[in-house]
Amino acid sequence: MIAEIGLAALWFAAALALLQLVAGALALTPRSASLAAVVRPAAIVQGALAAMAFLALLIVFAETDLSVKLVVLNSHSAKPLLYKVAGAWGNHEGSMLLWVTVMGLAGAFVAMVERRLPEPTMLATLAGQAFVSLGFYVFLLFASNPFERLNPAPPEGQGLNPLLQDPGLAFHPPTLYLGYVGLSIAFSFAIGALVTRQVGPAFARAMRPWVLGAWIFLTAGITAGSYWAYYELGWGGWWFWDPVENASLMPWLAATALLHSAGVLAARNALRAWTVMLGVVAFSMSMVGTFLVRSGILTSVHAFAVDPRRGTFILALLAIYIGGALTLFALRAATVTEGERFAVTSRESALVFNNVMLTGALGIVLMGTLYPLVTEAFDEKVSVGPPYFNPMTAVFVVPMLLVLAVGPLLRWRRDSLKRVRLMLLVAGLVALAALGVAVVVAPGKVLPVIGLTLAPAIAVASLLPLKGRKLGQVKLPLWGMVVAHFGIAVALFGMACDSAFTVERLVAVQVGETTPVGPWRIRLAAIEPVAGPNWTALEASLQASYKGGAPIETHPQARTFWAPAQNTAESALLTRWNGQLYTVLGDQAEDGRWQLRLWWKPFVPMIWIGGLLIALGGLLALLGRVWSDLRRTIAREKIAFRRERQGR
Repeated sequence: MIAEIGLAALWFAAALALLQLVAGALALTPRSASLAAVVRPAAIVQGALAAMAFLALLIVFAETDLSVKLVVLNSHSAKPLLYKVAGAWGNHEGSMLLWVTVMGLAGAFVAMVERRLPEPTMLATLAGQAFVSLGFYVFLLFASNPFERLNPAPPEGQGLNPLLQDPGLAFHPPTLYLGYVGLSIAFSFAIGALVTRQVGPAFARAMRPWVLGAWIFLTAGITAGSYWAYYELGWGGWWFWDPVENASLMPWLAATALLHSAGVLAARNALRAWTVMLGVVAFSMSMVGTFLVRSGILTSVHAFAVDPRRGTFILALLAIYIGGALTLFALRAATVTEGERFAVTSRESALVFNNVMLTGALGIVLMGTLYPLVTEAFDEKVSVGPPYFNPMTAVFVVPMLLVLAVGPLLRWRRDSLKRVRLMLLVAGLVALAALGVAVVVAPGKVLPVIGLTLAPAIAVASLLPLKGRKLGQVKLPLWGMVVAHFGIAVALFGMACDSAFTVERLVAVQVGETTPVGPWRIRLAAIEPVAGPNWTALEASLQASYKGGAPIETHPQARTFWAPAQNTAESALLTRWNGQLYTVLGDQAEDGRWQLRLWWKPFVPMIWIGGLLIALGGLLALLGRVWSDLRRTIAREKIAFRRERQGR
């Protein structure tokens, strides 16, 4: 019964999306203006129905309802409850329902709270959101029904991929989806502004909080996903330019550029066309990522390799949405005026330069991700990995980081480098000192040396906008910028240290033997069997001593799951202030020795600490913007109330 309720809610939500689209489009004409009253309620109820459908899916997974095909394929009665629930989105159909739910709730929230835009632009925006949602409703209902029944029901389910049975994967996908789908709001705002020719500061101020919210979730989701891949896959790396990793990075790059562009348009009435175009591009990258993950053309632990016909459906949606948006932009580009001008030496120019660099990096990542797929279509297998991505993205990222250190120190519209020369000198001296140290400690390693040079300089430069201000009076958006830019410096330092100083050892040892890795000495004390709720394992007891200090125990495992049958390596980490010891237990050799894979990774946690700081900076800026908008709204209502009383 629960599954039928969920399916019915999905059908009703699709019907309301159609109503929202038709009413929103017709309400823009004078003859049907009365339909405007229908649009906001339709969006709100549609979001509630989509949430009801997803709740129904969560319930059938939590109860392990084996009459539902999706539960049978992705769950098992012996799994812990957390992973039963996580199984709801750890598959193609469930993840697409989550996508539609987030999109519906986002549209409902916009309909409830957004009052800053002119009503025609708001109607066009909600119609655009319904248009996007409707395609995914059709996809779910006719090609990927998550509530399909099995008759008779099997006695047991097949279980969830053991690599996904981890707390990180229970929270990482929903967080990332909030970012992916949140960009659909930016897309809809851009469409609404183009349709009504209302591209200006009011449009940017209305769109900016939604873009910022999506960007925060994307940042947090990518950070969490990187750490999950680092400790769960047992390979010791935090980023490998996997196509599905790239599918999450590309929307983030576009959203970062959009966020800064919208800020310039909101504050200084400039970059109008640039902002609209980035609104389209950001969601386009989310759609490209959706196609890559769900088309069946990729083989990855992240990817859902499904019927290629579904991929064709998604590709058709991508062509309709993105092709239609670009066509609309081409038709209306002449009506999007240039906006206010600014000098070369200004904060706007710095933001434009960095947006160009972000767009260039996005192009490099997109090309490197799609090129192997194109060559494979012609029976030529090509591998594109770090040797391509690292130097090519650095061409754009390094200049961007240099300007990032300078841009926040400049004034809007027009400024002079002479005014900030002292602050630039401080940052330059820090960079020069860091370069001297980096060349000594990491000779011959070009990219790590650049990272070790820039990170301290950016860290110092990120704090300089606070110079001369009373910290208690600094507004939250400025704090957000400072914290986010400082987080970039912290993450960059961690990346450079990991690349420059990581020590790796693959050894085979008997129980009782000791082996070194970096400043550590590792003793294999014992190998013992252990059991979990749906797995058994061999667990190593390793005694790790740092520079002759007291030993600390760590316990990597070699697990065997039985639903489904699969072996995994569960790494064990020891974290110090200056890095992590990473240990993995391998197989036993014929002579009785056990394989151990060991890494000493100096300062690697800084990567994820930096990522969290970047997200925190975005959150502070969002809170500041929302509070400022709320105060303005209250002030306007007070003025309107006073005028009404005076009129009486």
